[in-house]
Formats: sequence, C-alpha cells, structure tokens
Amino acid sequence: MQGYQSLSRYYDLLMEDARYPERARYILEICRRFGHEPGQICDLCCGTGSLTRELKKLGADVFGVDGSVEMLSEAAQRGYKEDINILYVNQLMQKLSLPCPAGTVVCTLDSLNHLTDEAELKQTFKAVCENLNSGGLFIFDMNTLYKHREILGNNDFVLEADNVLCAWQNVLCEDDIVEITLDFFEEEENGLYSRCSDYITERAYSLDMVKKLLEESGFETLGCFGDLTFEAPKDDEQRVVFTAAKK
Repeated sequence: MQGYQSLSRYYDLLMEDARYPERARYILEICRRFGHEPGQICDLCCGTGSLTRELKKLGADVFGVDGSVEMLSEAAQRGYKEDINILYVNQLMQKLSLPCPAGTVVCTLDSLNHLTDEAELKQTFKAVCENLNSGGLFIFDMNTLYKHREILGNNDFVLEADNVLCAWQNVLCEDDIVEITLDFFEEEENGLYSRCSDYITERAYSLDMVKKLLEESGFETLGCFGDLTFEAPKDDEQRVVFTAAKK
C-alpha cells in the first residue's frame, strides 16, 4: 500500500473541490437509473470517509474499507466529531474479503489508478466481484489517459489551504504512470514551517482495457460516463465513471 502517512493529515484540506455531497447523490442516482436497490454499500478506498459520511447522511447503509490505517484514523475521528457512526475496515482493495456480500461497491476519486500493474487491477476487480451479491453494482471512477498525458504529465502545482502549503511535483513515465511527490509545509506558532512528504504513483488505463478486465473478472459494463454526468466521456475528459454489474 502506498504511503499516506503525511497526506492523511491534509487530504480533506486539499480536496475541497471533490464535491462529496453531489458525488453521493450521483452514486445513488446511478443505482436508481439502473433499477438497482443499493443494499449495503461498501465504500472501497474510503480514505478519510468524506463520501462515506455523505452517503450515510442520505440514508444509505454504508461502511468504509481502506488499506491505510492513517486514513481510517482520520475517518473515525471525523465521524466522531459529526456524531456519525460508521464501521471502517482496514483491508487492501486487492484482497477485499467481506463477511457478507455487499449490494453495491463504490470506489471513487481515482483510487484504482494507484494500481499501476494490470494484473493487480484485475485482481481487485475479481475481489470486488467475489464480494458482491449476484447482480450487485460496482460503481467506480478512474483518471483518464488525457489527464495523465495533458494535465498531470510533467507539471508542478502549488496548493494552499488554511496554514498548509502543498508543493505537488509530477513525472510522467512509461505506461502512462505518473510519479507524484507531495511536500507539505505547515506553519507553526513560532512562525517557522514544518515539512513532511509523501510519494505516490498512479497509472491511467484506456477505457477498452478497463472494460476488458471487468469482463474477464465476471462483470458486465452497464455504463461509462463523464464525471458526475450521464453523458459519454468527451475526448478531454479527466475522470470517467464506470458502472458494472456482477453477472
């Protein structure tokens, strides 16, 4: 599992454009459009639980799974502060193993892009399929080839939130893998700054490759949309949402 030791502390501050309430409503609307009763929802790679909590607020029966203890610790603390009781489980997505099959599995905000090996992505798809009820839905999104080649690429960004500054450096490698270095600078009371860093990698896959791996893993692809829409992805789409049903 890639490290989020530093990122877990600042993740929500740097994800203010994630539109979690809208994303939660969108996921439930996908279920309605495909005539699917969500049942128990597994929020896979739930991170700090922002989406999990929004789904819970909408009345969903939801729990979170993540491979990072640091992220789950943040999720539990935020749930406590908001008086929202949610079960969180520490598991790698490639080795998902639930005590009972879920009705729906969701995996958002490019979490699957962290799997840079095709075999590992297929392993995760199979694990999800094995932990879904027959006819259950797998709703997930992924960064596109366009985003990796044209937006992230070899570009650098600076993000600011409250008293934290993040220097974000990208290196585009073979197979559309982006190596990402994140340096966080947090202002302290004495006017000095503390610094910590994280390093992660992400890979973009073609839509055809994702559909092929889904098919080989026991899924039928029902839909492929632009982010937060029900329209076909555009050529310059940065994030694509897949809906697949267990056969």
